[in-house]
Amino acid sequence: MNQRSQFPPRDLPEELARCGGWTPEVYRDMLAYQSGRLDKAEFDAKYLYRKAILVMDLTDFTSSCFNGREIQAFLRILDAQKICVPVLREHDAGLIRAFADDLVALFDDVGRALDAAFEMHRCVQLSCERALAGDNPPRCCIGIGYGDVYAIGPNLAMGDEMNRASKLGEDTARGTETLVTENVYKMLRDRKDVEFEPIVDDAWRFPYFRASRALRRGSVQA
Repeated sequence: MNQRSQFPPRDLPEELARCGGWTPEVYRDMLAYQSGRLDKAEFDAKYLYRKAILVMDLTDFTSSCFNGREIQAFLRILDAQKICVPVLREHDAGLIRAFADDLVALFDDVGRALDAAFEMHRCVQLSCERALAGDNPPRCCIGIGYGDVYAIGPNLAMGDEMNRASKLGEDTARGTETLVTENVYKMLRDRKDVEFEPIVDDAWRFPYFRASRALRRGSVQA
């Protein structure tokens, strides 16, 4: 019976880092924590910080691929990124990462993250009206979380709020929707220009809210 080969301990962080998950430094610190040479307070002091996390997914990417329209699906990603990345930068996103049809952005200010989400929807909608990407224009599905996360991994945000934002943006929100975690709601519930609708959903074990621009009297929502 063949034994699985193992990396020598001195080479383990570098070898694992080649998989693209964490950096060698993070692997070394995780190994130190695992062995008791680094405690949680020390690890937190080095990596834990507070961020707003915006996760954007696009509608119909999978179905387009299933229908043999992969290149068309890629063009939809291209069109969405051309629109959304400048919006994120204009709203002070400190980090922007693209993966498949997703965009992940980090903000210091949770209000700026929500404003960016609304503006992304608006700009993509305008492009859809101009028949961008042919007969299957992109729509954004956005989830936003806010809280302490660890600055590790490709998105420099791992932890509970990152997971919640991902679930809302990738798995729950429909096209043109912005869903936010309870932490986001608590931070922004006093904003007069935003309406928050609590969602009852047995699929997830955490509360979340649908955020939308509050209609001014006499105005019509776009």
